[in-house]
Amino acid sequence: MDIKRLIRTIPDHPKPGIQFRDITTLLLDPAGIRSAVTQLAEPFGGGQIQKVAGVEARGFIFGLAVAMELDVGFVPIRKPGKLPWETVGEDYELEYGTDRVEVHRDAIQAGERILLVDDLIATGGTAAAAIRVIERVGGMVDACAFVIELPDLGGRSRLEGNGRRILSICSFEGE
Repeated sequence: MDIKRLIRTIPDHPKPGIQFRDITTLLLDPAGIRSAVTQLAEPFGGGQIQKVAGVEARGFIFGLAVAMELDVGFVPIRKPGKLPWETVGEDYELEYGTDRVEVHRDAIQAGERILLVDDLIATGGTAAAAIRVIERVGGMVDACAFVIELPDLGGRSRLEGNGRRILSICSFEGE
C-alpha cells in the first residue's frame, strides 16, 4: 500500500516555509495503519529484536504496534519528568534550543537488541539522543524505523553507523 498518499501536508506549519507531514490522516485509515505497522515490523522479524523503543509521542503509536507485531516488549522514550521511576536522560540540540529524552533505568537489560521507532526522521537529532540514552542503559540499537523520512535534512546519515540499519517507508523531498 502507498502510505504516502494517506499523509496530509500542511503548508507553513508550525512556521512559514515548513511543510508539516500530518500522520493523523494515515491513522484514520485502518488498512493504512495496518500496512504501515507491517512494513515497519516485517524486516525485523525472526527474533533478531528483543524490544522496541518508541519516541514520545507519535513514536508510541507506531512503536507499540510494531512491538506487538514482533511479540516483544515496548520501551517508552519520554520527555523529561514524565516517567515515574529512576531515569537516565540525554540532552540534545534543537533548531532553537535544547530538549531532553529519558528512559527508565531498568527498561532495557544489558545487551538487548533494540529497534527504535518514530513517525518521522528529519535531522535525526531526537533519534540520535534516543539511541544514546538506550546505549547508556546497556541496550544496542540494531535499527531505526520511521514512517516518514525527510531526506534533504540528513537524518539518515547521522544515524547510520555501527552496522545500524535505517528503514523509512515513505519520503518527502524538502522540509
